[in-house]
Amino acid sequence: MNSSVALPQDADMRAWRHAFHRHPETAFEEHRTSARIAELLREWGLEVTTGIAGTGVVAVLDGRLGEGRCIGLRADIDALDVLEQTALDYASQTPGKMHACGHDGHTTMLLSAAWALTQAPDFAGRVVFIFQPAEENEGGGRVMVEEGLFERFPMEAVYGVHNWPGMPVGTAAVHDTAVMAAFDIFTLTLTGKGCHAAMPHLGTDTVLAACQLVNQLQGVISRETPTHQSAVLSITRIHGGETYNVIPEEVELKGTLRCFDMALKEHLEARFKQAVASLAEFHGLTFTLDYRRCYPATINTPEHASACASVLEGLLGSENVRRNPPPSMASEDFSFLLEQRPGAYIWLGNGEDSAALHSPHYDFNDALLPIGARYWVSLVTTLLA
Repeated sequence: MNSSVALPQDADMRAWRHAFHRHPETAFEEHRTSARIAELLREWGLEVTTGIAGTGVVAVLDGRLGEGRCIGLRADIDALDVLEQTALDYASQTPGKMHACGHDGHTTMLLSAAWALTQAPDFAGRVVFIFQPAEENEGGGRVMVEEGLFERFPMEAVYGVHNWPGMPVGTAAVHDTAVMAAFDIFTLTLTGKGCHAAMPHLGTDTVLAACQLVNQLQGVISRETPTHQSAVLSITRIHGGETYNVIPEEVELKGTLRCFDMALKEHLEARFKQAVASLAEFHGLTFTLDYRRCYPATINTPEHASACASVLEGLLGSENVRRNPPPSMASEDFSFLLEQRPGAYIWLGNGEDSAALHSPHYDFNDALLPIGARYWVSLVTTLLA
């Protein structure tokens, strides 16, 4: 691994991450986290802007080799509403909140790269370090775009990183195009006429209708999604009634729809709504549907993905860089940045034995900190040579 630019001491990087891990903050509430990020960046002499998307932090560093291109590097900083069960000595001190996706590590890797590049800014042009709030479900990336991220910091391209459990530390994955799926969420309430369970003919059975709808929707996915594409629709919550002998007046269903192709998503959304309306009419029900388009698909720009892969191969060896593995049906709001600028989002192995993302047993692997920081530094010095 190229070590021409010195990184912070391992002990310092681990201390930063463990401090973030102890004090997790969820979407748009990352006040302590963003204050510490800004404090460190200013201490190192960077030009720092706070308050974008509320708790976002952006820092700028100009290279000492003169004018050149401007690129953005992004890390997410928020935690999840998860009760930690790791028993680590730096475990969350905020009950019910946890860094269960590794954003504490992502933040530390980008901070470490910022420190390293301030010590040896041997590049031409400008680097914009983006510390983004509210990646988990709340679309902090979208808010940063809406609040003028690219107008205030005119970047030509943006890059992101996520740790990936199940892949060995020291490996990476790069996709030429699709990386993560788009996702929508919905809340559907079916309303009928409640009745005694012994006399279903006197009411309209919302539970029966809900069960039929779940099966019907799976047919939409399996029979209307082209075989070369991927899509998934999951009902994740059904609630209706409170007792044994009453068919409830209302049943609520919640769930999510995910795919990569935006035209396909439009089709599946339309068919979903048609299925709901038809089923409600058939059963004599009324319904309310709150359908929200959340994140678009995360799609890399091929030439930028290739550049990232080349940098990773130089650091890790070509045998440790996987090209175009199957994309993930999980979602990522870095997609909002990639809608505005070309770039690439890559995965770095967090360990084959790592607990899954969003698990209460998950922990970011500290062995990944210098790898991720070195990747950022090498990407900058390569692209802005």
